[in-house]
Amino acid sequence: MGIIFGFAPWLVYWVLVGNVPFHTAVLIALGVSVAAVVAARVSGSPGRTLEIGAVVVFAILTVLTFTVSASFMEQWLQPLSNAGIFAVALVSALIGRPFIREFAVVGQPKEVVENETFRRITSVLTWIWIAAFAGMTVSSVIPPIVDGDATILDTKTPLSFVCYWVVPFALLGIAALLTRILPDRMVPPAEEIVRKTTFVAFAEAEIDQLIYLATEHANREVGAGKEAYDIRIGSKGVPLVGDETRESWPSTYKVRERKR
Repeated sequence: MGIIFGFAPWLVYWVLVGNVPFHTAVLIALGVSVAAVVAARVSGSPGRTLEIGAVVVFAILTVLTFTVSASFMEQWLQPLSNAGIFAVALVSALIGRPFIREFAVVGQPKEVVENETFRRITSVLTWIWIAAFAGMTVSSVIPPIVDGDATILDTKTPLSFVCYWVVPFALLGIAALLTRILPDRMVPPAEEIVRKTTFVAFAEAEIDQLIYLATEHANREVGAGKEAYDIRIGSKGVPLVGDETRESWPSTYKVRERKR
């Protein structure tokens, strides 16, 4: 549900723009985006790129709606808003904080968040949305470039309503559909997911002792009814702070149902 709140300012804007005065649509979207950031801070959630980016984009659009002509807004407000969400999503990926991952990590255990499959899925889904936003932006800039009289209010000229509305929201729907379908297809069987952990051993422990400790530690983590297998130990332990007689060893393992 978190991502719905992240998209809330944009959804409100897309519903209102063209149906109410432009400055009203943008001001309400700005208010929703600010409220989303405040709510996140009050609840102790970290700032998310999509939410913070919405505040920036709608603040800029608010300034534009009060400074440019109505004809300019009718032609360019929709392309600019599409470009805004495209830029926010792209920046989130480039700075290493894919916006899909920022919402997906909520409520997930550490082993899931740190799993390579989880990171790959959230990265792929983020780039799918980036591609959709890019397509929305390109489509919506076509009418004002091709036809100087095109506006987002024109419901009779195919070039206007197809490029301003039909294509962008078709792309939005496709991205949402892929977000629902792809994770299930990209996740490997539970038995193939590699989990990471660490365990403590005495510095002088030999390899067979390390394997035993790693196995016992992994089985304690997986819980009843399951067992760890394919347990692998890192190449070097790290001395514990204040206790050089013991070391912390990295290890990985997979989980399967315990054999009866």
